[in-house]
Amino acid sequence: MVFKSLLSVVFGLFILTSNNDEPISWKDNIKLTWNHFKGTPKTNMSAVAVTASGITFEFSVKESNDRVIGFNTTVYAHFYPGKSWYIKEQGNAHILAHEQLHFDITELYARKFRKQVAQLEVSNAIKSQLRMLHEKVNKELAEAQNTYDRETDNSVNVELQNKWNSYVKLELKKLDAYKSKD
Repeated sequence: MVFKSLLSVVFGLFILTSNNDEPISWKDNIKLTWNHFKGTPKTNMSAVAVTASGITFEFSVKESNDRVIGFNTTVYAHFYPGKSWYIKEQGNAHILAHEQLHFDITELYARKFRKQVAQLEVSNAIKSQLRMLHEKVNKELAEAQNTYDRETDNSVNVELQNKWNSYVKLELKKLDAYKSKD
């Protein structure tokens, strides 16, 4: 007799969202517009815009006789409109492209996460392995986002901004097999 145990767990940088803050999933053919940025600008910051994005995932585990015999996962790169904002008078196409790349970097790390998950083998430790991988990829994502802002001086350094644009585009292409599905 096969006993099925379904465990669905959702993790992410921003788990709680209001009805007005439905996350937007990353898609190849959809780019952010300023209309997506619905949060209230923070006047105590020097930033012109802030993109709130993160990786969420859910998984289910199939068990038989207290043994894990299978698992499924879904990984999302999400943009959170209600937590993202910009200063209308200063927002322009260049800054919007910088913010889009933040979302693209989130997708890049979601792809890295999907690739790592695809390499896992079924075992009774799968739940903890998935949680550890998610924690690890979120740390790497945060480091990449901070490095991106630091190196580009939040988009001011156009040369490094262009290098980051090319780098992320290339890395996304390398991991195309793991891109977000519609």
